[in-house]
Amino acid sequence: MILGLTLSQFTLVHVAISLVGILTGLVALPAFALGRILPRTTGVFLWTTLLTSLTGFLFPIASFTPALGVGILSTLILVASFWAWYGRKLAGAARTIYAVTATIALWLNLFVLVVQSFLKVPALNALAPNGNEPPFLIAQAVLLLAVLVLGYKAVRVKRVVAAAA
Repeated sequence: MILGLTLSQFTLVHVAISLVGILTGLVALPAFALGRILPRTTGVFLWTTLLTSLTGFLFPIASFTPALGVGILSTLILVASFWAWYGRKLAGAARTIYAVTATIALWLNLFVLVVQSFLKVPALNALAPNGNEPPFLIAQAVLLLAVLVLGYKAVRVKRVVAAAA
């Protein structure tokens, strides 16, 4: 039992939180890259992405795993995102810090989504049962390229304005 839930129930909650973080990140970050700030969507993205990492630490941990490493890295990166967004309100260099750290946080969640998809979706698992076959590597490379382009645009945007909520 984790927080009064069975392991499978807790896993569903963790996955649901993660998917909300991913979906809101896929809305908030491209809008930011186009010069628009979506305050509510961005807030949901940041908080659910943080909750994804924090709930991940509640799973039974017997030893250090790549998932634990991703969770630690994501949490540390999100500290900078929160500081830039809430603490500095994107003033000065905080805009760039937010763009970079939010992009990395979204990429980490998407990276894990691809990993989990290849592990859990039978059709994808058949293509890459070990997680090191070309289909898996291509999917991760395409994802990384897309996120790098998004991050580049988010950093390079000249002016950001708050969109009507």
